[in-house]
Amino acid sequence: MVDTSLFDLTGKVALLTGASKGMGKSMAEGLAEHGAKVVISSRKLDQCEETAAEINSKCGEGSAVAIACNIGYKEQLQALVDETHEKLGKIDILISNAGVNPYYGSMMDIPDEAFNKTMESNVRSNLWLAKMVATDMIEKGKGSIAITASTGAFSGSEVLGTYNISKLADIALVRNLALELGPKGIRVNAICPGLVKTDFAKALWDNPEAAERANNETPMRRMGEPEDFKGIAVFLASDASEWITGQAQTVCGGTHMWR
Repeated sequence: MVDTSLFDLTGKVALLTGASKGMGKSMAEGLAEHGAKVVISSRKLDQCEETAAEINSKCGEGSAVAIACNIGYKEQLQALVDETHEKLGKIDILISNAGVNPYYGSMMDIPDEAFNKTMESNVRSNLWLAKMVATDMIEKGKGSIAITASTGAFSGSEVLGTYNISKLADIALVRNLALELGPKGIRVNAICPGLVKTDFAKALWDNPEAAERANNETPMRRMGEPEDFKGIAVFLASDASEWITGQAQTVCGGTHMWR
């Protein structure tokens, strides 16, 4: 019999933002399949409830609960944490997956409002939420925080410059949180997706040229799928990665193997 206890999340409480669809949904499914109780959060409650119902059907009633939250508002994030406590208890695992990209084009033309929204939602909200859940983890002497960044953090872009800056800032945030929280038993890592077939990235992959590039230039010869993120989520949440912190884990089919 194979011992899978390193990946056993039974009894753990996991909070995920941006979890009603795409990568976040797959990561939530992976955690629930390995025993965790998961909170499915995004802006739209009906989508959260639909995803939670799917997970409960597959993993057992009570495996997932739905809580709506807009990450751009500190009071909503605090309400998310408070309701998680009420419904499931103290938090062991956080995956901050939600993010925004309100502008597509040159940084020379980006409005201040779009720049601020990108940085505040993609960076500051992650700090807010990490601080809110860290109290639970410090009390337990153990915990895992993962923030979704991007391989875009490693290069410039003529159309996604500010988004890429925000994701590089997320990696810097992860490293500093890892430094500060490591002595308290808390691990903090970044997940850096390459080009993945999600609604969020549809403008980047839903065209013949992008598909041809991915099929011809990616070492794995395909674009990513949301299901490709189940494994990394379980790994970073579990004891299998208990000496890994402050890292930017690329999940990209090999396109950024040197990063």
